[in-house]
Amino acid sequence: MGFESPMPVQEEVIPFLLGEDNDVIALAQTGTGKTAAFGLPVLQKTDVSIAQPQTLILCPTRELCLQIADDLNDYSKYMQQLKILPVYGGSSIESQIKTLKRGVHVVVATPGRLLDLMNRKTVNLSLIKNVILDEADEMLNMGFSDSINAILAEVPPARNMLLFSATMPQEIALITRKYMRDPKEIVIGKKNEGNKNIRHIYYMVRAQDKYLALKRIADYYPNIYGIVFCRTRKETQEIADKLIQDGYNADSLHGELSQSQRDYVMQKFRIKNIQLLVATDVAARGLDVDDLTHVINYGLPDDTESYTHRSGRTGRAGKTGISISICHVKEKGKIRDIERSINKKFEKEKIPAGKDICEKQIVNLIDQVEKVKVDEEEIAALMPSIFRKLEWLDKEDIIKRMVSLEFNRMIDYYKDAGEIQSVDEHTEKNKQAPGERTNRHAPEAGFTRFFINFGKADGLYPNQLIELINKCVPGKVRVGKIDLRDSFSFFEIEEKEAIRLMNRMNSFEVDGRRISVEPAQGKKGESTGGNRKSSRERDKTPRFYDRFDKQEKKQDKPWRKNKKR
Repeated sequence: MGFESPMPVQEEVIPFLLGEDNDVIALAQTGTGKTAAFGLPVLQKTDVSIAQPQTLILCPTRELCLQIADDLNDYSKYMQQLKILPVYGGSSIESQIKTLKRGVHVVVATPGRLLDLMNRKTVNLSLIKNVILDEADEMLNMGFSDSINAILAEVPPARNMLLFSATMPQEIALITRKYMRDPKEIVIGKKNEGNKNIRHIYYMVRAQDKYLALKRIADYYPNIYGIVFCRTRKETQEIADKLIQDGYNADSLHGELSQSQRDYVMQKFRIKNIQLLVATDVAARGLDVDDLTHVINYGLPDDTESYTHRSGRTGRAGKTGISISICHVKEKGKIRDIERSINKKFEKEKIPAGKDICEKQIVNLIDQVEKVKVDEEEIAALMPSIFRKLEWLDKEDIIKRMVSLEFNRMIDYYKDAGEIQSVDEHTEKNKQAPGERTNRHAPEAGFTRFFINFGKADGLYPNQLIELINKCVPGKVRVGKIDLRDSFSFFEIEEKEAIRLMNRMNSFEVDGRRISVEPAQGKKGESTGGNRKSSRERDKTPRFYDRFDKQEKKQDKPWRKNKKR
């Protein structure tokens, strides 16, 4: 398969998994060779004469589930008797049940579907010797904590357990204390550190110039093959539609697509029929695609862990990659936070000028002409006609016409397009009339700022607030800046949806507590920190969506409307 020497994570993990009663926590980025690190020893220790599951591998998404199963099938090519079953939602559960009854040795599963099979009493976990949690932090971010607890409670206590994670959030520490026995901690690099093979670049632009900046970045890298991350489903679809209309080879991936649509898009992306995949964080979790050259953040995520996962999609298996962020001035603080977290410095660059882009595209074309493989036999019969047609042109004319044929449209576009000015954050902050005070709480143009009576102390985080808005308000709502405090929060949404959102959200409650949403102007706490809880109290507070998950199991509609008073 091309392996010549083990990667660092393989050197560290394989000896422990070959032993007995060795629990391991491995902190490593995606693309560092994790699948072989746990796959090879697990396969070696499998007794194929026992046709029952001996290894359980849990992962967050269907795509990663299938990828791991494919890799294990490759590794076990000469183990003819070995049976590996991927178990995931969106596929026939009856087919999976039939395969389980025939006997399997390794189960690779998403938590939701495995729990469903356990409830139907169709999967036997009594002989499990190895449990692997891959991308554990991703699973917890996606709200699988209750499912993981229910699954781990059913596996034998005498088994090896390996937990892979790119970051180390508090929830993972809880799992290790409850289910692991004196685990060995293996850290590849530093905790939460980004991949060393990735360059981190940011462009500071005005909000209205973000899409134009994205186009220029795509044009500046002619052979780009990457993912553009957006915050919401609506923004994802809008950006993908614009790129397609402007002639770019792009498509979208988000939660509103059906499973068959997602599979179709991913298949096109894997075989490089799509150069730019525009995706939300949730949809792109667990994607295992080789050779990505770029990750583009169409705005920075709200937490540094999400940035680590985004950038980790590129620079895999020892290759280099580029993580680009298109930011505005308000996100300057986030850049500093991420730099501290990943222990790497961002490079600030200017938006490429039209002249530079055209030059880069033309040089790329010339490179392709130089390197093209010529099949002399196939084209020999055509060459006399071609020579007769072009004999009146000299070499210089032919080159000029070839370049013009390929690039006239791009040259015309950039000739008429004005340059996008990179924003200098210091100039922007001080750009005000004498005596004028900057209102740091003023919403962006076209947005309205709202107050909501839930905050960090309630376990509310940005991705959960967006989910709450989606749950309460049918249709697509564009969310702007989110400002979380301890006991309350502020968020921005587009002006045209303001009245509808306020009316709808104020008619819901969670855990018997009414949601209160109102315009933020002049609201108490705009300039204060609000009521604060200690960090110890916050650690004991259940996460907002842990409570939501529990409610969802009790009733069909977790968000109950208030009774009319």
